[in-house]
Amino acid sequence: MTATVESAVPKQRDKPRSGRRRGEFGGHVAQTITTLQAGYLKEQAAAVATVALLRAAVDREPGASYAVLDVTGVPDRHLEQGRGDEPTPRERAKHAAVTLYATHQQSVHEAPMHVDGVALGEAVHRLTRASKDGDQTARRAAVLRRFAALGTAATFAQLLHHLRSLVRQLRDEKIPLDYGLLAEDLAQFQKPGGPEHIRARWGRDFYRTDLNEQANGGTEDGEEPQP
Repeated sequence: MTATVESAVPKQRDKPRSGRRRGEFGGHVAQTITTLQAGYLKEQAAAVATVALLRAAVDREPGASYAVLDVTGVPDRHLEQGRGDEPTPRERAKHAAVTLYATHQQSVHEAPMHVDGVALGEAVHRLTRASKDGDQTARRAAVLRRFAALGTAATFAQLLHHLRSLVRQLRDEKIPLDYGLLAEDLAQFQKPGGPEHIRARWGRDFYRTDLNEQANGGTEDGEEPQP
């Protein structure tokens, strides 16, 4: 049995650092994950079990795993009009976002990996600055190659393949992501013209963070440089 998840959309939507606001669908996904995350960080048995089931469903089609359908399912009020029997873009997007979150949060009990306002481009930029061996130039180049591969994805399946790899890297460095924003991006990617639009958005978020950091003297948001 999975953990109980609230489905209410937050009345007050947060304004992300990227300047984007989540829509109602993104707010619904964020609320789903926030509720699950609260239980996981407290190491509640039901939430821990749900996260494990979600990780196991990361490669499956939406609705294929009944054990997590109460978490991955999309309420009718958030579904597209005129849908048929096949999973809709929003159903695929929510399933992907929630299962990717479960991969991201795996074995991390001391910090939330879903954080409001951290767009994918910003999270990937932070990853370029994280280096265990001190060689940030090599680390940046490696992350940029993977980010570029993400930008070449022509299908939703290819996109998810590259995202899973990036999410595992973000988990290793404990860099969070806003999964409500990601879900909206994933839904739009599946629409006509979506891949080009989303690639441009992620690139802007990445390089906006880069330029802001340069303007602030090599730190984020003007914070003091670390010794």
